[in-house]
Amino acid sequence: MASGLSKLSPREFDYWKAQHLLQRAGFGGTPAQVLALKNLGLEDAVDSLLEFQEIEENGVTARTEGRFDDSIMRMRTPEERRQQNQARRTGNEAVLERFRNERQMRQRADRQQLAEMQQWWLGRMIESPRPLQEKMTLFLHGHFATGYRPVEDSFHMFMQNEMFRSNAVGNFKNDLARNIIRDPAMIKYLNNNQNSRQAPNENLARELMELFTLGEGRGYGEQDIKEGARALTGYTYVEDSFQFNRQRHDNGYKVIFGQRGNWDGDDFVDLIFTRPSASQFICEKLYKFFVNDTPGAAARDGRTTIRQMSQLLRKENWELKPVLRKLFMSRHFYDDANRSSIIKSPIQLVVQSVRSLRTPVRSLSRLVETCNFMGQGLFVPPSVKGWDGGRKWINTSTLFIRQNTLVYLLTGREPSSNPWDAAGGGFDARHLVDHLRDLPGRDRDLDAVSYLSRFTIGSVPEEERLALWVDYVRQRGGATDNETLVNLLALMTAAPEYQLC
Repeated sequence: MASGLSKLSPREFDYWKAQHLLQRAGFGGTPAQVLALKNLGLEDAVDSLLEFQEIEENGVTARTEGRFDDSIMRMRTPEERRQQNQARRTGNEAVLERFRNERQMRQRADRQQLAEMQQWWLGRMIESPRPLQEKMTLFLHGHFATGYRPVEDSFHMFMQNEMFRSNAVGNFKNDLARNIIRDPAMIKYLNNNQNSRQAPNENLARELMELFTLGEGRGYGEQDIKEGARALTGYTYVEDSFQFNRQRHDNGYKVIFGQRGNWDGDDFVDLIFTRPSASQFICEKLYKFFVNDTPGAAARDGRTTIRQMSQLLRKENWELKPVLRKLFMSRHFYDDANRSSIIKSPIQLVVQSVRSLRTPVRSLSRLVETCNFMGQGLFVPPSVKGWDGGRKWINTSTLFIRQNTLVYLLTGREPSSNPWDAAGGGFDARHLVDHLRDLPGRDRDLDAVSYLSRFTIGSVPEEERLALWVDYVRQRGGATDNETLVNLLALMTAAPEYQLC
């Protein structure tokens, strides 16, 4: 296997490597989009994904300001607090009940807004002309995992999501780590709003090192956590804005990583990024997300690549874009051993299927619900560790849902509906094989099955399965018949290989 970040020869960047790039650095694309990427050539293809700021957003993704209500979970006004305090003193249950009912009403409205946000983000991933920006936003959401339930403020989750999107390929230290210790959603999620010099709370300091920057037990000790918590005292928020509360901040000297100083949160971040494990840990996470998440692959085949990525990250002063550019141009990234080596997350499965096959979306609310059932709810990761991913995505229950989801996208048929008659449900699959139409002297049915199998499951199957699929096409209506193609795609997407990308 090719290792390290040595560049792929531009001559080797063919159609299938372009598809691999589009799947990993985005969510896949149609045959026409893959061909357009291939025709750009390796360097321009990678830059077309990385330099997404130059791409104008479309109507679905352009407007974010004012999209969601920032006042649902607002703080009580001074007058409301006065009335509530007076009611508690006098035992006025009617007034207290009114405040409780209002709170419950706001919580219900906020949960509804979160559901709308889940649909908005899923739709954005499907429609965005900037796929890498959304893919990195998803990566960062799983890396700096923050769950809605402890936060109980959907607008704060939206603010965090927008922060990730704005800094998707920016500076990991200055744009992401510094912002995350100022992020209202993360501050609430890890209780740093309760972190004061009188009662230090270690949650944010611990997870900042353990899960976000250094890795569990790598380059820090319990004393560093305690002193880091002191550095983060007073880092809180008011309404929708970060606030540094000097009265709650511990202004005494702290010793972190053996360095003594009157450190605050920014100093703490600076000290963290002097540790050798920081660049290594971040690049390991990027490698598993973009290259290969097979157990042991990063430590075995990816060791040299990760080491060179981490060296480059430090050299580039923690800028992510140069590292990703080098990775996406590397021979290692396109090595056969790294193709079809990542199990699609539920979001990847749904978004890639719609973007590459160009099926109807059907219902965003239904797709969000399906992703929840498959174990990946947007804005509700299971813990601060995020999603385990990999083989944890697949079990007997989720595999059944995955297959039904593709049938639903292809045909519109739901599991509880009548037996499937494969009418197509408004989906025209013929665009997937239109480019094979005018090839003289070719077996079009064989060509269509061979192409679609490689396009969907990553390879042409063994001779026996290929022959069965070709016979099926010939007996039904041929590769020009839409119903036949939809049926064939249902068979292919039910194959175990379709769960990989």
